Amino acid sequence: MQRATAIETAERLRNGSLDPVELLEATLDRIARDPDRAIFIDLLPERAKREAEAARKRLREDRPASPLDGLPIGWKDLFDIEGRVTLAGSKVLENDPPARADAAMVAAGARAGLVSVGTLNMTEFAYSGIGINPHYGTPRNPNGSGPARAPGGSSSASGVAVANGMLPLAIGTDTGGSIRIPAAFNGVVGLKTSTGRYPMDGVFPLSRTYDTLGPLANTVADCLLADAVLRGRSETEAVPTPIGAIELVVPTNVVFDGVEPAVADNFERSLERLEQAGAKIARRPVPQFDAIVELVATRGNILPAEALHVHWDRVHGEAASQMDPRVLKRLLMAEKMTAVDLVGVLFQRCRLIAGATALVGDGFFAFPTTPHVAMPVAPLEADMDLFFAANFKTLRNTMLGNFLDWCGVQIPNGRDADAMPTGFLLSAPHGRDTGVQSAALAIESLVKGDYQ
Repeated sequence: MQRATAIETAERLRNGSLDPVELLEATLDRIARDPDRAIFIDLLPERAKREAEAARKRLREDRPASPLDGLPIGWKDLFDIEGRVTLAGSKVLENDPPARADAAMVAAGARAGLVSVGTLNMTEFAYSGIGINPHYGTPRNPNGSGPARAPGGSSSASGVAVANGMLPLAIGTDTGGSIRIPAAFNGVVGLKTSTGRYPMDGVFPLSRTYDTLGPLANTVADCLLADAVLRGRSETEAVPTPIGAIELVVPTNVVFDGVEPAVADNFERSLERLEQAGAKIARRPVPQFDAIVELVATRGNILPAEALHVHWDRVHGEAASQMDPRVLKRLLMAEKMTAVDLVGVLFQRCRLIAGATALVGDGFFAFPTTPHVAMPVAPLEADMDLFFAANFKTLRNTMLGNFLDWCGVQIPNGRDADAMPTGFLLSAPHGRDTGVQSAALAIESLVKGDYQ
């Protein structure tokens, strides 16, 4: 499926061959005609019209607010929008007071001239890698044919809206893989930034230690320009790294356990193209991965503990009956974790981050984003045990990066026999955002191959 990129659309807006108001009208019409009613939780037509009209005026006067002025954008339903109740994909919060102000990043988008079309569906409280939502419906993955496939979570509709051509750009959050997984399942690019890169003010939390945010779009360049614009810059600091200077560490443990053949084959083909172009590939075990798996299994993780803290009163009150039982069960599982366990995990995390950073040096980690493609939704909705097993496996590879505080870029790199996308994840230690973005720019075409 050929989709217009954010950069191409923005260039047309600037050169006058595309009008922001007409683009918004076409976008809203496209949304209205789509049979999938589970993509947007709320549309913002009045706000979007004001923003599009203001963009039209600026562009006609040749004073764009940013390189993306007038471009439609969707926000995961965790972001505060002034005058609207932030629902976080749940019915529990419907009676909360409306937000008094935009989230910091929504306000940054408005300053940049981005046109906020609406809030995008998600897993309730951002707590699943599958993307199921019993309250507002589960967005349908637009790839393949046959039974409805999972959109990936928790930024489910952020991935779907870009993949099906509704939007050129969407903003999600990532705590355990929630940008990279829906990007991989839907066949788009997803950027996980380092924690602290953006202010999280006005974003409903899941884990304040792990929470970060970032864009989903059709190309690496789209994501990087969005990242720059949302930080008040006119261009990205990233420039393509010479392929010969890129060193990739491919782990031989954990991340390939139970991997589907198509995922493994497409990953190997991507590596072959990179190696032929001059990239250096080192296959070695990453002992920190085994240590994380063992630590989480025996002591727990920071994310569930912090999530339970956020929702303690809800899960122990009347609100619990209104929640997705899958989300409720995951939250309550964290009650088994003791204070001693949490301190132990925090201590070990620092040691493991240092070890992985030393191991990779100036290189990057590369492995499949998920060990499998998007799976049919119906069996997961019908069987909670099956859901939990699938959710754990879906999150396994990406959550390693959250635990180790990495940044990373998910790039689609092929399809399986049912035309479902597979993903290639490039990661680097915290703070090396410009480096991993520069490498992603350089390798994108080689990783994708003939992916369409």
